[in-house]
Amino acid sequence: MNHYKTINEMRLSNGVLPSEHPLLSVYRCTDNCTFGAVAFTGDFYAIGFKKLRSGVFRYGLTQYDHANGSMSFMRPRQVIQFRDLEFEEEGFLLFFHEDYLDGHPLHAAIRKYGFFDYEVNEALHLSPKEEQTIKELYEKIETEYHNNEDEYSRDIILAHIDSILKYAQRFYKRQFLHRAPLVGAMVSKFNETLSEYVAGGQLTGDGLPTVSLLAQRLHLSPRYMSDLLKQETGKTAIELIHLFLIGEAKNLLRGEGQSVSEIAYGLGFENLPYFSRLFKREVGVSPNQYKRQLLN
Repeated sequence: MNHYKTINEMRLSNGVLPSEHPLLSVYRCTDNCTFGAVAFTGDFYAIGFKKLRSGVFRYGLTQYDHANGSMSFMRPRQVIQFRDLEFEEEGFLLFFHEDYLDGHPLHAAIRKYGFFDYEVNEALHLSPKEEQTIKELYEKIETEYHNNEDEYSRDIILAHIDSILKYAQRFYKRQFLHRAPLVGAMVSKFNETLSEYVAGGQLTGDGLPTVSLLAQRLHLSPRYMSDLLKQETGKTAIELIHLFLIGEAKNLLRGEGQSVSEIAYGLGFENLPYFSRLFKREVGVSPNQYKRQLLN
């Protein structure tokens, strides 16, 4: 697999002329796109929009045949591949090197956009109105890209990229809301998966369940699952895991057969002080105090 440190290295390897800017690339796909037929990684971000007739677009570990009008977001060093793509309409690929963000607020802000860690089948599907918004922003970037560069060029382009990301965040929230009735409440599936993990006795053998493990069982990327749960409950996946386990602990503390330490270790906590701090934070009293209150 090829790894490209520069955008021009990637373009030349795919038979595309060098970019007009060493850290930025705009690329339109018309009827078909052979760009990136071989899987590769690079030191740059990528944003893609496409209306596909057929073909496979791959990044991360997933291959997916996209529906029309979808966007994908790729972070540096993530596997990317496009194969046999045929487009209903023009698509675009926007690449910007991570160094292009140096010294700009977007360098830190881009990390808050979880969709860069989503898998392909969690792509953003746009309404016609949303498509138009994204296309207009891309065209502004493209126009600035082809202009003679001056002291304002980079800030203007990054402002438009920032706008694309902000709109994408808004559109994803819309997609989460529309998606819920189709697939059922994510928190219910999440808790059901947690219950199966506990009932299967895996706490004692494998320890605390991780966000990655639960996401894998739900066939989602960890970040996408967390964002869905956050949208539904206002809490992150790890917070919901903790709440579930504290609920189990409260139930076990009602019995008299186990000590606090036995309950903690039975729930997968290897560190008793950590369990006690977590319990007190969620319940308001320590496990021992909670048990004494029940006995009184």
